[in-house]
Amino acid sequence: MEPVNVRWYVEDVSAHSAPTAIAGLPGVGHVGKLVVDHLIHALSAVKVAEITSTLFPPQMYLGEDAVLRLPRNEIFFVPGTDERTPVIFLAGDCQSTSAEGHYTLAEGYLRVFDLLGVRRIYTLGGYGVGRMVEHPRVLSALSSSSLKEEVLAAGAVVSPEEPVGGIIGAAGLLVTLGRLHGMEGIALLGETSGYLVDPVSSTAVLDVLERLTRIRADRTELTDLAEQMMTEVAAIANAAMPKSADDLSYIG
Repeated sequence: MEPVNVRWYVEDVSAHSAPTAIAGLPGVGHVGKLVVDHLIHALSAVKVAEITSTLFPPQMYLGEDAVLRLPRNEIFFVPGTDERTPVIFLAGDCQSTSAEGHYTLAEGYLRVFDLLGVRRIYTLGGYGVGRMVEHPRVLSALSSSSLKEEVLAAGAVVSPEEPVGGIIGAAGLLVTLGRLHGMEGIALLGETSGYLVDPVSSTAVLDVLERLTRIRADRTELTDLAEQMMTEVAAIANAAMPKSADDLSYIG
């Protein structure tokens, strides 16, 4: 098995080309993964390729009838409409377990994007702030300063001081290395506690992404998840609040 393996599910790759790619792999709060998985489902995206790698964790996944399968990331295609261009999605199970592996996999993804005619990449992820955020900001990092005004107009925050420490993993590498392949790149990171899977932050990222790409999809499922999370967090917060004196029992 090679370090990076690509299996195509379509005979005519050129028929599934798109100028835009959107990547959302597992990460902090699964913010980007939730957005991309939601859009793949809501837009009935077609699977065009599968990527397996010895750089992924050695964790096999259970399929139907408890049959094990390799960890994988997948490429999906959605045709264009009158409002927007065709779109490629990168989604999947995991990222690399090593620093070198992140670079090797990023180059593998970019080679696939090259074959599919991608000219702009959006990477989606989370920015862990260590506390619950009711109204998350969406921070952005760019492949070029020429993209700044467009991103600001879409509602994201562009700051050289955030995210603190930069961006680790595919969300940062695809934007940075993509520039060497002649691709523009925009990273969108939703603020999140970092403790929970966070559909609230994902919804904020989706808001900005929609303005940038003109993608429109039924977001009922994602909204329902966000409302459920807020309800559960409120319940946990109420349970943790100190009881009043009337509620305290005297033991003695």
